[in-house]
Amino acid sequence: MTLKCAFQLGIPDIINKHGKPMTLNELVSALTINLSKTQCFFAQQKLVSSGNNNDEEQGYVLTNASKLLLKDNPLSEYAGDESKLNNFFNEAMASDARLATSVMIQKCKNVFEGLNSLVDVGGGTGTAAKAIAKAFPKLECTCFDLPHVVNGLESDLVNLKYVGGDMFKAISPAYAVLLKWILLDWNDEECVKILKKCKEAITRDGKKRKVIIKDMIKENRKKDYKSIETQLFFEMFMMVLLTGTERDEKEWAKIFADSGFSDYKIIPILGLRSLIEIYP
Repeated sequence: MTLKCAFQLGIPDIINKHGKPMTLNELVSALTINLSKTQCFFAQQKLVSSGNNNDEEQGYVLTNASKLLLKDNPLSEYAGDESKLNNFFNEAMASDARLATSVMIQKCKNVFEGLNSLVDVGGGTGTAAKAIAKAFPKLECTCFDLPHVVNGLESDLVNLKYVGGDMFKAISPAYAVLLKWILLDWNDEECVKILKKCKEAITRDGKKRKVIIKDMIKENRKKDYKSIETQLFFEMFMMVLLTGTERDEKEWAKIFADSGFSDYKIIPILGLRSLIEIYP
């Protein structure tokens, strides 16, 4: 709760904008709320560390952890400047991708059959793209991610290549676009922008193509404590690090419609995860 208050009050951004150690009085004055009600909000001192100031009054600066809460410094950009975090994040995503992709290929083989090309957007170091390329040798696969993620990566598979870029600007054209745990990270407006770029990427020759989404669909499982606990964990993770949220089927359907897609199909694959095919 303390973390949520600090984030909603914009405390990390206020300290960052100040440009030097910020005293408690300066921080209180910068908040856009009733000053008489601010005292209980300063228990978040674990998010900041003491810094030297010219006077004797204690000042506060951001720690590496609290920099993740900056609204103009999303996790992907921060990872680009911090090699250790970048490697840790990519390894974590690769570990998850190994399990989920093997299940996806096993249970949803028909989803990939008949495709000539596929681009894995936000594909990280290519763990999922490699598995798909091996399972479907005739399928031309592209692992598409930010330049700092894919720079220097090479594939030993003839049907897999790496491309650096920004999914908000343009996505490599293909018969299908794969989004694994991508839309969960973004708010509705940002998801619509991403999906519109996906639609542009698959729009060629008037042929029927699709976007394949592997993500979580929120359900009301009152008697399933573990499912509820997992959903709450992801909600907290999204709130702290990113702008995204979990969504139920109705919320997903609205995003698809707002992005210009006419139909979708949901295939449950692993726990709370599902595969969603959406069509123009």
